[in-house]
Amino acid sequence: MRWLISPLSSGRGRVIAGAITLYIGWQLWLILAAPAKVYGELRADGPRVNVLVTLAFPPERFHVLALQRFGRVSGTENNSVEVRGVKKQDLNAVAKPYWVRSIGPME
Repeated sequence: MRWLISPLSSGRGRVIAGAITLYIGWQLWLILAAPAKVYGELRADGPRVNVLVTLAFPPERFHVLALQRFGRVSGTENNSVEVRGVKKQDLNAVAKPYWVRSIGPME
């Protein structure tokens, strides 16, 4: 147990421990906030859904490439990205990034 307390006795050790704690807290918050971003009707019938991912800003290439991991990006408009064929079990993963504001059905 002494090996755990010893690094925390120095200023550098406390800063590193604080940074690790903040990072873990941030990741936990992203995981817990993701389900609230997904509209409930998307979880209904069918194994795959077409979604409209809304961001807080116009999407850039990075955001489109990140969303392509979950389905086919069929276009962007204003602050939204259309993603087709997203597996229902991946909806929370799509919603996890902090830059995703909401996920709704495509019209």
